[in-house]
Amino acid sequence: MTYESIDGGAVPIKAWVRGVPVEDGARKQLVETASLPIVWPHLAVMPDVHWGMGATVGSVVPTRGAIVPACLGVDLGCGMFAVPTTLDSTDLGDTAQQVFEALESAIPHGRTDKGGPNDRGAWGSVPDAVAARWAALAPAFERIGMTRAAERAPRQLGTLGTGNHFVEVCLDETDRVWLMLHSGSRGVGNAIGSHFIALAKRRCEADGITLPNADLAWLPEGTPEFAAYVEAVAWAQEYAHENRRAMMASAVAAMTRLFGEERFAVVGPEAVECHHNYVSREEHFGESLWITRKGAVSARAGQLGIIPGSMGARSFIVRGKGNADSFHTCSHGAGRVMSRMAAKKAITLAMHEADTAGVVCRKDEGVLDESPRAYKSVDDVMAAQADLVEVVHALKGVVCLKG
Repeated sequence: MTYESIDGGAVPIKAWVRGVPVEDGARKQLVETASLPIVWPHLAVMPDVHWGMGATVGSVVPTRGAIVPACLGVDLGCGMFAVPTTLDSTDLGDTAQQVFEALESAIPHGRTDKGGPNDRGAWGSVPDAVAARWAALAPAFERIGMTRAAERAPRQLGTLGTGNHFVEVCLDETDRVWLMLHSGSRGVGNAIGSHFIALAKRRCEADGITLPNADLAWLPEGTPEFAAYVEAVAWAQEYAHENRRAMMASAVAAMTRLFGEERFAVVGPEAVECHHNYVSREEHFGESLWITRKGAVSARAGQLGIIPGSMGARSFIVRGKGNADSFHTCSHGAGRVMSRMAAKKAITLAMHEADTAGVVCRKDEGVLDESPRAYKSVDDVMAAQADLVEVVHALKGVVCLKG
């Protein structure tokens, strides 16, 4: 047993946090979540755990008869996609800056115009291939009725966004080149998540339910609101999947233009994709439960997943060990050790440049909150979850595009 117990909840809290820091704010959130009567049989906590808006990032929340929308949050379906290629470090040579510029041109990223019509992080004119993906998603989107996101949803499909989302070019332990990216359901997922978090608060208030934290309001199974949430979240998870697929197609096309079809190709059968912000119905401990993974990856026995490090750190392709106590789960990354505001105050541009030496990436003050020092040591995080996953590949980033 490598987990530790955190006291204070109505159900046990099992935390894989040996050797990694856990701030008091996160502990308080975990205890509040573990005090909910719908949580059973225990809460599982991953080593990248840290305070999150609404609920703790790096937590696995099993519930009976209800779902807490804030335990999932608003970045619905966020996850990773990684593919190995036919290139190696010799092929890459001194082209890292060219690769960065090619990816930068191919994939809309960032956010301007407050997300309006001139937002550089969305398509001005949606490409035909992206429009075809949207056409497949549109009928179900109309059913869920999120009209306030109708204009930007197709324009943001196949785009990166901001924050900790990224596109990277990495080298594995054999010097093979990988493409790896991280993004979710963009603005439409945020709109869906925010809508149902507010709806759950109104529902619990109307039902006279007392909560340790208003953010932990739930939607009871069997109600119209619950059914609408499950349908909307499932759609957002599919949108996030298509978003990553569209971005990867853009990245592959950019690399093909740069290196030529005779040199560059994706080794398709070895591709790995995983959500790390999602809800699913699963069987655990003899019961059918709703499992909410907020910043956590499914790690069933033999299942492949991706655990990214911070800019300049290693990332890992992993294979799950199927640990029952963790609900077959592992961490989704390194996890923050500083809030964004604290990082911007504590990390200097010189520190960031030193910590990302050898990586072609942004070296400006706009990304200091994403600098490696803002995150826990990914090596410590991996050591803390040795009974959850085994490492298949270790990837070192050489190019990193952030919004």
